[in-house]
Amino acid sequence: MKKLMIMGAGIYQVPLIKTAKRMGIHTIAVSIPGNYPGFALADENCYENTVDYETVLRVAKEKQIDGIVTAGTDVAVITIGKVCDELGLKGLSFDAAQIASNKLEMKERYEQYGVRTARFRLVKLDGSDLREKASELTFPLIFKAVDSSGSRGIRRVNSEDEFDDTLAYVAGTTRKDYFLVEEFIEGEEFGAQAFVQDGEVEFILPHGDFVFQGDTGVPVGHFAPYDLPREVIEDCKVQLVNAIKAMGLDNCAINADFILRDGKTYVLEIGGRSGATCLAELVSIYYGFDYYEKLIRVALGEKVSFASDKAVPNVSKLLISDKDGVIRSQTNENTPSENLVDVQFDYKPGDEVHAFHIGPHRIGHVIAKAETLEKAEQVLEDALNHIHIDVEEKKL
Repeated sequence: MKKLMIMGAGIYQVPLIKTAKRMGIHTIAVSIPGNYPGFALADENCYENTVDYETVLRVAKEKQIDGIVTAGTDVAVITIGKVCDELGLKGLSFDAAQIASNKLEMKERYEQYGVRTARFRLVKLDGSDLREKASELTFPLIFKAVDSSGSRGIRRVNSEDEFDDTLAYVAGTTRKDYFLVEEFIEGEEFGAQAFVQDGEVEFILPHGDFVFQGDTGVPVGHFAPYDLPREVIEDCKVQLVNAIKAMGLDNCAINADFILRDGKTYVLEIGGRSGATCLAELVSIYYGFDYYEKLIRVALGEKVSFASDKAVPNVSKLLISDKDGVIRSQTNENTPSENLVDVQFDYKPGDEVHAFHIGPHRIGHVIAKAETLEKAEQVLEDALNHIHIDVEEKKL
């Protein structure tokens, strides 16, 4: 029986674990101890920090794993690269993983390879050169921890009056002694999912984003197809392929974030893993194949075909709370429907939840499909109107 190490045991790794078990693969979930749903599903649990690549590598050798993979999180990508290099497994390299996990190195590669991106400056975490470096850029700005994920450590700054508070926020989210300040590009946010295998980009699926405007824009849903002019789609693909080459990514899923301004695509950042917020499901529904299964097969060393003649419109949104508190009740009054793909609650009554600010604050999701995107959106909105979650406000 093949052994697959799955990095993380949270809500975005659950589908990987379930799919691997359905495929008859022995699953090993790796995560620090906590109330993570994947622990109850995996065949075996390893209670280690996913960023501790030396320890995880030792365990991977002891377990004689056949593959290692994750979904929806950047945190474990460096460890995956290290294990793949040391054990000769199929996946992104340690060097590429380090670039994908450090926004500074990523941006520097983009400049070297001519990838269109926002102007930026490296700033010391103590703030001693902040005003000098910021004066070389144009407001509004984005302060960005280089080693964060899930929208953590990122905040928009509109004037120097906000420097001190934002600097303190970034300092509380990073392990580095520096961070990035970059120009905020006003435009339309969108993204793309892709996969690169043996040096070839197998597919690129641009998708629209529903964005929650907090400290910075945080995706709360996605949809495909994304109605863009052909020349914009081609420009998006050129920028993405160049960014993938610049970062040296191979044999991994790609999660890309863009800004569209004046008909041109600017690359915000790219992750060497599948996207969160139902993005793997978006790929599966759109192309008509099980994307999680393909992620697993590639990680186990198989050559996989991503060919598809389908293009099924679909849309998803997260269920979120507008306040910290405890779930008193939650009901789904929707009747079963072929077009209502999934309604999922992440928590149960009595559980504590957070007011939504970043992706991990989600409390569930809804996914819908139809023969047109407009109809899929209507199915989604109707479904949301039949879901009721009562959160009693409480100071956590």
